[in-house]
Amino acid sequence: MKNNNAVWGIDPGINGALALLFPEDHGIEIFDMPIMEVKKKKTISAALVADILKQHEAPVFIENVHAMPNQGVTSMFNFGKGFGILLGVAAGLQMQVTTVRPLAWKKALKVPSGKDGSRERATQLLPASSQKFARKKDDGRAEASLIALYGFTFAQSVE
Repeated sequence: MKNNNAVWGIDPGINGALALLFPEDHGIEIFDMPIMEVKKKKTISAALVADILKQHEAPVFIENVHAMPNQGVTSMFNFGKGFGILLGVAAGLQMQVTTVRPLAWKKALKVPSGKDGSRERATQLLPASSQKFARKKDDGRAEASLIALYGFTFAQSVE
């Protein structure tokens, strides 16, 4: 279904999420990152991501991930692999894709530092959906929602 106003925001990673923002009422649909386990290793399910994204044809904003200090090589590789899966699925569906740096969207939306910062700010900016960010483990949901809000709000000036 095509929705000219909706915007996807994606927080990549095993604990990330996909969020679809409907700007007219700030409604949010959130999907926890679909993962599968193969030989005791978790990976993002490309097929399930595609099923989710096909529900609404809308621009996609994905957080542009990068290596972080003290992150192991295997962890960095897996994170990058997941990012690549998300980019590939969106491109394969011929969706408009924009990557956004964490620093850019967090600064623009005035997100406090720390994991709870995203949950706190998402609750402030999207109060009708605050219950979706209530648990500590909902930081991926909050970040995906904020990325979608950033994409909608700053789409004309995104990197």
